[in-house]
Amino acid sequence: MTWELKNKIQEILAKETGAQCFAPGARRAFAFLYPNSYKVGMSNLGMHILYQIINGRGDTACERFFLPDGKTLAEYKRTKTPLMSIETQRQLADFEIIGVMMSFEMDYTNLLAMLQMSNIKLRAAERNEKEPLIVIGGPCATFNPEPLAEVADVFVIGEGEEVINDLLDVVYKGREQGLGKEELLLNLAQLEGLYVPRFYTPQYDADGNFTGMEHDSRVPAIVKRRWVRDLDKYPNTSAILTSETEFQNMFIAEVARGCGRHCRFCMAGYCFRKPRARNYDLLLDKILNRPAVSEKVGLMGAAVSDYPQIHELTSALIQNKVPFTVASLRADTLDSLLADALAQSGQQTMTVAPEAGSEKMRNIINKGITEEDIYKAVTLAAASGMKNVKLYYMIGLPQEEDADIDEMTEMVRRIRKKMDEAGNKGDLIISVNAFVPKPFTPFQWSPLCNTKILKKRFKMLETAFKKEKHIKLLTESLKETVLQAALARGNRKTGQFLLQAFMEGIPLKQVLKNSGLDIEKLAGAEYEPGCPLPWKHLDMGFKEAYLIKEWENAKAQRFTPMCFDGCKRCGVCEE
Repeated sequence: MTWELKNKIQEILAKETGAQCFAPGARRAFAFLYPNSYKVGMSNLGMHILYQIINGRGDTACERFFLPDGKTLAEYKRTKTPLMSIETQRQLADFEIIGVMMSFEMDYTNLLAMLQMSNIKLRAAERNEKEPLIVIGGPCATFNPEPLAEVADVFVIGEGEEVINDLLDVVYKGREQGLGKEELLLNLAQLEGLYVPRFYTPQYDADGNFTGMEHDSRVPAIVKRRWVRDLDKYPNTSAILTSETEFQNMFIAEVARGCGRHCRFCMAGYCFRKPRARNYDLLLDKILNRPAVSEKVGLMGAAVSDYPQIHELTSALIQNKVPFTVASLRADTLDSLLADALAQSGQQTMTVAPEAGSEKMRNIINKGITEEDIYKAVTLAAASGMKNVKLYYMIGLPQEEDADIDEMTEMVRRIRKKMDEAGNKGDLIISVNAFVPKPFTPFQWSPLCNTKILKKRFKMLETAFKKEKHIKLLTESLKETVLQAALARGNRKTGQFLLQAFMEGIPLKQVLKNSGLDIEKLAGAEYEPGCPLPWKHLDMGFKEAYLIKEWENAKAQRFTPMCFDGCKRCGVCEE
């Protein structure tokens, strides 16, 4: 350990408002690991919510760990210093339980790096009862835990608020009883919402194709997700404020969870059903009584503008002189009241996600907005004084053709023209990513679009906009897209290859190639509806038949209406 590293962590802690620090030994030790930088991790509201719940028990101290960046990471490696917590600078290996928030596939190797730096064995099977128990939760754990099944002792399937106290109670009781690791994990596997991979064995045919999942007779064959029926039972705001994050001293407040719009590409829309809204009075009270250091409020939710009392809320914030922002809005729900409220709060950019540039493609993905909705949003943004407009698109969606890209470029030009006509001389920012098929969506059987086609279509966009002064095109790395797609629908073998690649210090692509496999073929695999899939032993509350029906609706360009009270279509509300 170097004093420089310890001092740097203490400087970070000193800039925080709301951190809870307990003397080592005063409480049971729970490490909350976010496998990315401090700036990224501290912007994750899920971490803040669980931090409050765990510390609120009275018997457990939750301490945070993040991936060091730049020179700090180099210093850790140079001095061979194990990772230290923000709160007390204790080493990660000293904690009884390590909880991991896994939000993105590209963070899988970051987790491995953090464990290795901390001298913790990467494979769960090699860790005994005296070593930390590793629990992985978050979106990636919920929709497909298999690529990390060799690493995790336990996965949380669903929403962590519902299961974290049950998990800690069972672990603490088991430790008091002197249970071995096998017995403790067996007890955890009985809890709804917990998946213990050591009791589930994937099956493959002679060609290495996944054929199904066998389970130990002592555990459930199907693992059901846990989800929060009453959001107001749990915290919904930032626990800690700091100037060192992506959103400086912003007080983030969840207004709602889940989305009932049925966009067919969106994993969050399916795995976090049903749509639920926070109580207006409780929400407003928390915002108005936030810590004084807070400079701005961030309203969080999958579809913030769908919040039933969004106008009452934004009007109250303006009346109380509370500056606020929202991450993204649906163009079809935006009106002058909301646009003016955002502009009065200082928001300079209107962000909307058309997702696809042609009407055909928007029908296929069930986006449910028209080009006229976008025009209206642009006009409202200009009228309210917002300078810039940012649009999110995807390419490589099922049934997409070059003509759809041409329509996207023409749509963008028409939007730019509408901005000019409205007197808006700011930038039109176009963020375009390749579509990645995700489990538990109607597109889970679809392939990643061929990379040669994706390259050609990105080039079409670059050529179309390179001479446009006020149109800025942002794209992502196709190399990362392929890796993300391979991991998102990967099986346990994929995870074994990932571990091998990490241990040998070579790319996953090379390890697969050495084994006669092609990462692009894995990412571009197309499956028949109804076939065995690595995540099929998990239950999100809706039937596979519903996804198959939505896949057929997509191919026929049929519209699916949003969720409504009394709806029984997907099965979630029948629980």
